[in-house]
Amino acid sequence: MNSIRSVARFTGVGFVAAILGVTCLSATAQTAPQPTRADAEKDPVLKAMLTELDRSKSQLQLKDFQKPFFIQYRIEEMDNFETKAEFGATSSSQRNHGRLARVTVRVGDYKTDSSGGRGDGAVQLAALEDDPIALRSALWAATDQAYKSALAAYAQKQAALKQVETPPQSDDFSRETPVISLAEPLKMNVDEHAWVARVARDSGLYRTDATVKDGQRDVQYSVGNFTARVTTTWLVTSEGAIVRKSAAGYQESFVVGTQAADGMRLVRSYATTGTSLKDLDAPEVFEKNAVTLIASLTDLRKAPLVEEEYHGPLLLSSDAGADTLHTLVAGSVTATRPKLGTEARTNGPFASSYHARVLPESFDVVDDPGLKSYNGKGLVGAYDVDDEGVPAQTVKVVVAGILENYLIGREPVRDFPQSNGHARAGLATESKPSIGVLQVTAKDGVTDEELNSKLLALAKDRGLKNVYYVTTMGEKLTPRLLYRVTPDGKRELVRGAEISELDLRALRSGVVAAGKQLHVANYLGEIPETVLAPALLIDDVTIQRANKKNDKLPFYPPPE
Repeated sequence: MNSIRSVARFTGVGFVAAILGVTCLSATAQTAPQPTRADAEKDPVLKAMLTELDRSKSQLQLKDFQKPFFIQYRIEEMDNFETKAEFGATSSSQRNHGRLARVTVRVGDYKTDSSGGRGDGAVQLAALEDDPIALRSALWAATDQAYKSALAAYAQKQAALKQVETPPQSDDFSRETPVISLAEPLKMNVDEHAWVARVARDSGLYRTDATVKDGQRDVQYSVGNFTARVTTTWLVTSEGAIVRKSAAGYQESFVVGTQAADGMRLVRSYATTGTSLKDLDAPEVFEKNAVTLIASLTDLRKAPLVEEEYHGPLLLSSDAGADTLHTLVAGSVTATRPKLGTEARTNGPFASSYHARVLPESFDVVDDPGLKSYNGKGLVGAYDVDDEGVPAQTVKVVVAGILENYLIGREPVRDFPQSNGHARAGLATESKPSIGVLQVTAKDGVTDEELNSKLLALAKDRGLKNVYYVTTMGEKLTPRLLYRVTPDGKRELVRGAEISELDLRALRSGVVAAGKQLHVANYLGEIPETVLAPALLIDDVTIQRANKKNDKLPFYPPPE
């Protein structure tokens, strides 16, 4: 099952051609006519942005201070519908539609600029209507604020540079060929009333489905949710980039919880997510999965506690493997500017791992934002152009276990002077390097049956009375469904476990086998991401009984 956390689970490389020094990305076929500024100005939002940008380029300068060398305007329109239900009835339903403008102003030059402090941008509400003066006024107000902040930040940075002995290891901002990319805006088309009814019905399955309603007195919460989100982004820069892009994400989720007799809280969750409604489960399929979750609570309540401490092999399903790789690897392969005055290349656990082995030699990791679907499933991490106006590139991050590249935006780090199109931003936030569609593969991948056989073989070879198998993970890589497996293959559900030593060292040196089938894990967070990952057999981890306080059970039963 797909687990839900603070981010929900939820992919194109554009075509590049140089025309008059400006790279143009077509939203259709490579042979289609390349868009121009004149084409962009047919869009009233882009026309207003370009008009105001031209005015700012010519007029924005305080007396005796530097002019900006770079300005970026980004307007985002969010259309969001969400309905939520609990215990069989709707608790909330709302549709939000609005626009925000974010302006980035940089002073100085490409080598040393004002970025890195509070001078990186300003945000302003923007008109939802395409009124040119209203849109330009929002941009004007944000530009004025961003410019003043940039001047102050630049002065502070100049002072800070005088206090450090080690000079910066790279320029502050990379020079990139501007692109023109005009994708058609998407429109949300959902039957809101039908989804309100469907979600309410799903949240009440614990008391209406004949196969599970006998256990309804044990259910402490049952929550259904549906979210539809369509975002259109317009972006222009003083260098000549003009971008219009659009993305959609849809998710239906279900969460149900109870307590065991000893007070331990037990939670199961499921989500179906994609870039279109057709990616979601059919109603009968979702209901079946929800009922399976509800029924599993009875099994979990009866399940014994995990042993106090275990050291040995652990098999992660491809679902659990995707969560593990997303948690441990996705953020580690991005490159951000290190602290001023240090010799570090970047930040994070892989900061000094360039050209070093970080995964088994059989593993390759590629981030391919151009991969829009996998096995017929839409991938929410896909995009054509990033949020700095740079075309997305396919990046071989790890080759034969060796870290060969980082994912990076326009803020260079040592050995990586150019963007590879991975600067991404949440709504009206500053862009940062992020994965798009991260695909992890093993050259010697095997079937699930072979992985299970290898797990049992390890148990027999080491004389272990049991080993463990995780099907789904929860928050902080805590197992939601964990099975104790005896050497003869018998599985027993256990509860109350925590896994320690499931870390980057374990991934680098402890993976003894991996699956060949990849699981699609879509994460529709503030920045949508996708991970395609196999099952993982890890040689040695520590599993312990969780040392947590259990709450008292309710003093009286729920209403019926």
